[in-house]
Amino acid sequence: MLDDFLRRLEPRIEALMQEVLAAQVDSERNRALRRDIALRFLAQLLTDDERARLLGLPASCRVRENAKILMPDRLVCGEHVWIGEHAYLDASGGLTLGDHATIGVGVYVWTHTSVLANLMHANHPGGAHVIRRPTAIGKGCYVVGHAVLNPGVTLGDGAIVLPMSVVTHDVAPGAIVAGAPAKPISQVDEAFVAGLRAELQAQRSG
Repeated sequence: MLDDFLRRLEPRIEALMQEVLAAQVDSERNRALRRDIALRFLAQLLTDDERARLLGLPASCRVRENAKILMPDRLVCGEHVWIGEHAYLDASGGLTLGDHATIGVGVYVWTHTSVLANLMHANHPGGAHVIRRPTAIGKGCYVVGHAVLNPGVTLGDGAIVLPMSVVTHDVAPGAIVAGAPAKPISQVDEAFVAGLRAELQAQRSG
């Protein structure tokens, strides 16, 4: 029964493949993009540490499935960095991730903007009007899921960005920010860390 099903399916698959091949536009740009697409597709078969290795990150790093790094050759990544599922890291303008930073599920980090190209009606392939701004995430930063970091911002060491925040300006070391645009709402200090340690201890004892 399965063999019969596959035999009937084969012509449909072949027809779809012909459609896909007919849509291809051969160019240097598309060949490079196609290689990246194939790598991301095949990377789903890897574990999180293997995926980090494929992207050239330090051996202590982990990259979850469906995360995307645009131009990983322009990413400077520290040790023990964790990047969550569906995170999008644009490193085209230069991106730095400090040691022990966490980039949560669905976080968007940007280092370029094409707004000028849109305003000038010049939004063509090749990015002649793209503005790039280096973005930096310090050591021990914790960026929680579905936050957005705009191009050119810097998170100081130990900063925390809460869910659904949009970071439009630099964040001071140890600041806890929330909102859109993100604003400081608290600070990582000894009392904050002590509270987390106490919670962990209670959890382990329970």
